[in-house]
Amino acid sequence: MYLMKPPVSELEILEVDDIATVVAVFDNHPMSEMASAFDSTYQVLFPTLAAQGIHPIGPGYALYTSVPSDTVSLEVGIPVDQPLDGDITADNGIVLKNSTIPGGKIARISHLGSFDGLGQAWGTFMESVAQAGHSADMPFWEVYVTEPSPDMDPATLQTDLYTKLK
Repeated sequence: MYLMKPPVSELEILEVDDIATVVAVFDNHPMSEMASAFDSTYQVLFPTLAAQGIHPIGPGYALYTSVPSDTVSLEVGIPVDQPLDGDITADNGIVLKNSTIPGGKIARISHLGSFDGLGQAWGTFMESVAQAGHSADMPFWEVYVTEPSPDMDPATLQTDLYTKLK
């Protein structure tokens, strides 16, 4: 699966299939509360999937359906081997539902380093897409290839950036 590829420092163009996912959807979520969206989702996602007999088949990700400003609309989730039978509301109120990471023509580049550098990495990525003669389209997504842990060096994190292309 392309979500597990080694890091790339140059723009890569791919043609890919849809990937089934289970997500929590956040509409017009405050950017200042992004950590809570991720924490509350991943806190219930893995136990809920396990109880349903569904297995993750790739790393966690966030898919953005709006351009971030003070707020953003996004999905937080994970690729899975099979869909849920229907929406599930977890004990903490998070609603988990089926979705997909879209297929088609996409662009990819990797960011190596802490999450603090993602804003700048996105800007550079989108410039690279335009300079290569492509037009970015919605949605765009980031895949957290390296699973964060409290004792890791943030400089070793691999986050892959993706966008649909027109």
